[in-house]
This record gives sequence, C-alpha cells and structure tokens, in this order.
Amino acid sequence: MFDIAKDFFIRLINGIVGFIPTLLLAIIIFAVGTILNKLILNLFAKGVERSKMDETVRKFLSSVIKIVITALVLIIVLTVLGIPMTSIITVLGTAGVAVGLALKDSLSNVAGGVILLINRTIKVGDYVDIGAYSGVVDEVSILFTKIVTVDNKDVYIPNGTVATSAITNYSSEGKRRVDLVFGISYDNDHKKAVEAIKSVIDKHPLILKDNDIFVRLGELGSSSMNITVRVWTKNSDYWTVYFDLIEQVKEKFDEENIIVPYNQLDVHVLEKN
Repeated sequence: MFDIAKDFFIRLINGIVGFIPTLLLAIIIFAVGTILNKLILNLFAKGVERSKMDETVRKFLSSVIKIVITALVLIIVLTVLGIPMTSIITVLGTAGVAVGLALKDSLSNVAGGVILLINRTIKVGDYVDIGAYSGVVDEVSILFTKIVTVDNKDVYIPNGTVATSAITNYSSEGKRRVDLVFGISYDNDHKKAVEAIKSVIDKHPLILKDNDIFVRLGELGSSSMNITVRVWTKNSDYWTVYFDLIEQVKEKFDEENIIVPYNQLDVHVLEKN
C-alpha cells in the first residue's frame, strides 16, 4: 500500500515538474500577447492620426481590435497548454450559444454600434439629444455610447437604445438658430423696440448676417407685447450668442426707456346705480 502511494506521488510530482515549462511558456505568451495588443493599438492610433480617420470610427475599431487580439491570444495559450483545437472550438461553439441567449441584449447593442457606425447618425464631438439625455458625444464603443452632459456628467447609453431612439443632432449642420422672445410693456412703441433689438444684432460679431434674421411682434400677451427674435450662428457660438442677446437687449431697452413688464392683472370695478 505504501509503495502504491509513493509511486502515485512520484508520478504526480514528475507530472507537475514536467508541466512547469509548458505553463511558463503559456504565461510568457499571454504576457507577450498583452504587450503586443497595446503596441498594435498604439500603432493603429498613430496610423489613424496620419489618415485623419473620423474619431468615432477610430474608437469603435480600437475596441474591436482589442477584443479580437485578446481572443486570439487566449486561444494560443489554451493550445500551448495542450487543449486540443477541436475541444476549444466545441467549447466556444457551445459557449457562444449559451452566451448568445444570455446576452442577447448585449448582442443587440453590438448590432446597434455597427448601425451607428454605418449610418453616421452621430459622431464624436456632436451635441445631441438621445431620449432624456443631452450632451456631447465622447465615444461610440461596441456596447455603449458615452455622452458628456453640460454639467460634466458621463452618461453611458446602450447602442441598441441609441439605434432605436429619436436622435436630435445639433452639430451635423454646422450652424444653429437662436430663438428668443422679448416682452415689452403695452405703453411702449413695439416698432421702437424692434429697431433696438435689430441694432444689437447688427453689432454682434458672432451672428451670421448672411442668414435670415427675424425680428417681429409675435404675440399680444396678457401682460406684454412679445417680440420674436430668430438669428443664426455657428454651433460653437450658440450659447455665447444666446446669453449675449439677452444681456445686450436688456441694456439697450434701458437706454431707450423700453419697459420689460412683470405679470400683472388689471381689475376694473363697475359701480351699479
């Protein structure tokens, strides 16, 4: 009995010792593969910079390349460890079916990412509305689209949701219309107010003068006459023009003694004889 146990442990130790070189080789291959993965991604990034590839496509392809190389390295490592390729393929096939069923939503996100890449509905740097979220597109990866909101929050939206949502892209046309409404008192001359607003618009350097400029009395409200203003500017200058007009029109109204009224209610009392 002792001889049998001794023989078993000797064979076990010899097997472990004999397997150590193979294990070390597998570890070295994995380490080298990881380093090569980073080098290939860096070379790809440098090549993209020279080719001026779109940032959205670059980030998407980078994530795809990283996953593919990692999968190839793992297959090589498993092969070195002595696992037959047929077994690997069988396991991958079986696992693929199981993972496909378990991760069908993730697969729809991958499909959504491909659709976004092909249709070019959005790209990195665009300011967009996607569902309930608004912000600048920072990345379109395999599974998620990352947008950064105006208050600097990172929002990750599944690509499947993005591909099936209504998307408002404020950056795709290069310019954007600024819509404002200014209310003035009924005691003021609305034509004078219109001219005052036009004078502010004429002096503003960021407003595109070649595009239609609309300044008209648009509504007779309960407490004010409301003047509608529509001007065009570059996407990057939208908020500057928006707030500049509010501030500068208010200053111009003060100079011209044009009153911006607050909500008020006039009550007329009828006396009965």
